Amino acid sequence: MNRHIFALQQVARRTLVTSARRQWENKVPQKQKLFQEDNGMPVHLKGGVTDALLYRATILLTFLGCGYVVYELGKAAFPQKK
Repeated sequence: MNRHIFALQQVARRTLVTSARRQWENKVPQKQKLFQEDNGMPVHLKGGVTDALLYRATILLTFLGCGYVVYELGKAAFPQKK
């Protein structure tokens, strides 16, 4: 049992100590410039095609959810007679 815990400690220590740091580019200034420019587009669509698809999917799911709620409320309000 102790041997397994010791091995786990060594592996955890080794992966944390010897891991190389990744240098990532800071994209915040570019995103700020994109979202702050005044081009007449709403902010939620300035991200491009991905934002437009996410917006439309969200609207579709919202309407489907509202329709389902109204359907279930109508079904509960007028129960079927057996």
